[in-house]
Amino acid sequence: MDAPLSPASPATLPTVAVVGLGTMGTGIAEVLARAGREVIGIDVSEAAAAQAVAALEASTARAVRRERLTEDERQGILARFRTFTDLQAAADADLVIEVAPESYDIKQQIFRDLDAVVRPETILATGTNALSVTRLAADSARPERVLGLHFFNPAPAMKLVEVVSSVLTAPTAVAAVTDLAIELGKEPVAVGDRPGFVADGLLFGYLNQAAAMYEAKYASREDIDAAMKLGCGLPMGPLALLDLIGVDTARRVLDAMYAESHDRLHAPAPVLKQLSEAGLTGRKSGRGFYTYAEPGSSEVVRDALTPLAGEVVDGARTIRSVGVAGSGTMASGIAEVFAKAGYDVVLAARSDEKAEKAKSRIGKSLSRSVDKGRMTAEAAAQTLDRITPAGTYDAFSDVDLALEAVAEDLEIKRELFSTFDKVCKPGAVLATTTSSLPVVACARATSRPQDVIGMHFFNPAPAMKLVEVVRTVLTGDDVHATVREVCAKIRKHPVDCGDRAGFIVNALLFPYLNNAIKMVQEHYATLDDIDAAMRLGGGYPMGPFELLDVVGLDVSLAIEKVLHREFRDPGLAPAPLLEHLVAAGCLGRKTGRGFREYARR
Repeated sequence: MDAPLSPASPATLPTVAVVGLGTMGTGIAEVLARAGREVIGIDVSEAAAAQAVAALEASTARAVRRERLTEDERQGILARFRTFTDLQAAADADLVIEVAPESYDIKQQIFRDLDAVVRPETILATGTNALSVTRLAADSARPERVLGLHFFNPAPAMKLVEVVSSVLTAPTAVAAVTDLAIELGKEPVAVGDRPGFVADGLLFGYLNQAAAMYEAKYASREDIDAAMKLGCGLPMGPLALLDLIGVDTARRVLDAMYAESHDRLHAPAPVLKQLSEAGLTGRKSGRGFYTYAEPGSSEVVRDALTPLAGEVVDGARTIRSVGVAGSGTMASGIAEVFAKAGYDVVLAARSDEKAEKAKSRIGKSLSRSVDKGRMTAEAAAQTLDRITPAGTYDAFSDVDLALEAVAEDLEIKRELFSTFDKVCKPGAVLATTTSSLPVVACARATSRPQDVIGMHFFNPAPAMKLVEVVRTVLTGDDVHATVREVCAKIRKHPVDCGDRAGFIVNALLFPYLNNAIKMVQEHYATLDDIDAAMRLGGGYPMGPFELLDVVGLDVSLAIEKVLHREFRDPGLAPAPLLEHLVAAGCLGRKTGRGFREYARR
């Protein structure tokens, strides 16, 4: 193995000019200077150039205080960064990276001016995340040396760099900037020229749908953001992320994507235009979807839309005992959650044997918790004692809450709710854990639809904090209040949503997954590159193909079909590649093969 490259003698592209010293340009300049490059910072604004120097001085001083740099190393970094206001300063650069505002006119003028300044072999890179690299290259005197080099904000921290080739780009230029990215400690992903590339191409469609969901008053901004953080493990909710990115920036990116794709998922939600034109662009203006303490602050402050903390729920029914119908992983997980919270639980299945097996599964789960020191052996035994297995739903005759977690089949669920109607006492709350079927259809199978509600838990139920509380047009206010109160007692975070396909999480998650499949289907990027891009560039705990294989391709396809059927949007039609894999029996980890192959256990 070769020795690590010394910052004092970089092997690839030793002199780099950065044109545009805003937040991103300054961050890129810091990365380059830390890696031993001579960095020529260029901005028409002397104030911006001075601010870039000050930012580098401050960040390197912090690094010295934290003992991540010596003072000598810091002085070397600062000496390698020089700023200018004239593009002529780029004459000796081996690579020029422009990070100017997202405007064809501005960027094309920069490239035309650079043609007259730089050497013939100098590589010209655009930092755009929305505009066509091909269009910018075509306007250059040497289009073969033009490519995209898309860093993510903040550039010093984010590992992903998308290396974007046009049909005109020379392979040698791609190889050189790829080597550079690796030497900078980044993970380069090779992509073709299309709006948004991989990470933003997938991310902004998801953000746009979240904005449209909020605009439609389907769910509150707090519930949308909490649902995606708790349901998908994301570091930020979509509306908070739009405020961080800048609502105006997001709108421009989506406009560019829609102009190329004509996919309705990329047509900017009207609320983005309204907020932008009102100057409510997010954190930088002090107000966007949320209100902030001051412009540039990350501190969210109360406004007219903020829900009251610790709001007392009126009219809730008393819940002492719970019936859980089903014998699978979800049913046993939910029964465990209620029993841990002190409720008496009847766990009913289609036979005594299935019910006993489900209780045994809970016992093993509780034993693991004891082994990990999360609960005492005595508490585990008491929890298990609260669970009574039953081979008939007649055992639900005295429960206060009956909750089904059976197969995701509407006829099976309707038949079960008809049974609940017959065996459960008057006043019992009847709940379904469906993730995609209409709750109202279950309600209509009973003579008391006002008592029926959705409680969508996430797998594994003992660990996942989110419950989507789904009201139908027939659900009683007291039933809704009861379920909200129950969620608090079982230490889950409830989010309210209406009775439509996908609720919050699946309605936002699965179109994103479907679009990732389309990228592979169109040979735009590889599975590995897309997964890396979303983990490193989007902060996702799993890439889309890792997640699809875990969820199951058959389950994913079923949800995609429900979403497409309900919303009738062509962009939601399941990707043919997903349908082909399911038809071939490649369902993910559970079958040993999905998008990837897995070792048989």
